[in-house]
Amino acid sequence: MGIIDPDSLSVLKDKVIFINRVAKVVKGGRRFSFSALVVVGDESGHVGFGKGKAKEVPEAIRKAVEQAKRSLVKVNVIDGTIPHQIDGIYGAGKIVMLPARAGTGLIAGGPVRAIMEVVGIRNIVAKSLGSRNPFNTVRATLDGLMKLKDTRTSVGGTVKTEDEQQESPHENA
Repeated sequence: MGIIDPDSLSVLKDKVIFINRVAKVVKGGRRFSFSALVVVGDESGHVGFGKGKAKEVPEAIRKAVEQAKRSLVKVNVIDGTIPHQIDGIYGAGKIVMLPARAGTGLIAGGPVRAIMEVVGIRNIVAKSLGSRNPFNTVRATLDGLMKLKDTRTSVGGTVKTEDEQQESPHENA
C-alpha cells in the first residue's frame, strides 16, 4: 500500500483534531506558536494525517493539511465497516476496533472518530486504551487500519482472485 496522489482523488475532506499552544521562554518573555494535528480523507477508503507548526493557527492548519495530503494511504473498507477486528498500537496507546452491522453507527471517541469519518467508515465500535495523547491515538488508529486484510480475497493465508474463489469455494470439504 503505497502513497496515494491527492490530485487523483475526488474532493478531500479535512478535519482538525487538536490545536496546541506552545510557549518558548526567551530573554524578553515568552514566544507563542501553535501546532495543529489534522486528518484528511475522501470518505471512500483514503486517509492521511499531518502536523503543522506556525506562529498563527490558520498557517499551522494549512501546513498540517499539506503534510496530510502527502501521506495519504488506502484502507480496506467493506460496506461502511472494517472487514475484521483489529488492534492498533503506537507507544502506550492501543485502539481496539470491531466491525459493526449496518445501522450501528460510529461508536468511537475523539481522534478515532475523526479518522473514521474522513476514511468513510460509518459502522464501527472502537475503544481507545492507554495513552490519551491525540498524536499517539491517531498513529495507533492508522496502525490498526493499515494492518487490515481484505477478507473477500484472502482465504487461509493465501490471496485468491474472485474467479478462483468461485471455482472452488469449499476445496477441503
